[in-house]
Amino acid sequence: MADKTPHQNITFPLPQGQVTDTGHGYLATPPSGSGPAVIVIQEWWGLTDHIKEVTDRLAAQGFVALAPDLYGGWITHDGEEAGQMMSKLPAEEGARQLAGATDFLLAHDDVTSRTVGAIGFCMGGGFVLALAAQQGEKISAAVPFYGVGQAVPETYTGVKASVQGHYATEDEMYPEADARRQEAQIREESGAEVEFFYYQAGHAFHNDENLLGTYDAEKAELAWDRSVDFLRKKVV
Repeated sequence: MADKTPHQNITFPLPQGQVTDTGHGYLATPPSGSGPAVIVIQEWWGLTDHIKEVTDRLAAQGFVALAPDLYGGWITHDGEEAGQMMSKLPAEEGARQLAGATDFLLAHDDVTSRTVGAIGFCMGGGFVLALAAQQGEKISAAVPFYGVGQAVPETYTGVKASVQGHYATEDEMYPEADARRQEAQIREESGAEVEFFYYQAGHAFHNDENLLGTYDAEKAELAWDRSVDFLRKKVV
């Protein structure tokens, strides 16, 4: 059953909309107190312990990291319920919350970068690409992990960010052939730097909560190291 996340610690204003004018999320800052900005976008489970941990790991690497809570405080560990929760989040509403998170970080006193990076997983991977397409030059690095869901764009002409994708060859939710077509489409339509990596693994191979039984520690570490290095280079 759905439960409330214990991880909200920040609010931020949102662009005008029909749901709420306030966004919520989890913000982690680096030991130095300042650094470049990265948005962490949740899977369909919500703002879980795993997403908090990813955000904390990025902060430990020197980033000011913000994980917006796209579900308004709710989390689940049940796949059917997660699918229902994801289906109730309109792509436009998720994008509005991420736009607010982007502007919040760019105005934050602890942020040293002129742009924002974004990393997301599963549903969040789709929203990473949507955010890059909609926010243009504000997003300098987009890192989707096996992105799926309602926010996967139909066109990538607005993408100005460098893109580093992490996809799985045994992913039943987003097959490798679809990922390779997406890689080519982003490169063709955006003209941006695009690099996809493909891992012999299943969907959600990075999530060590292993709710789908597909976690792969070795490949998760490799993908993580590549992502952090990429964000360091591109978020300036």
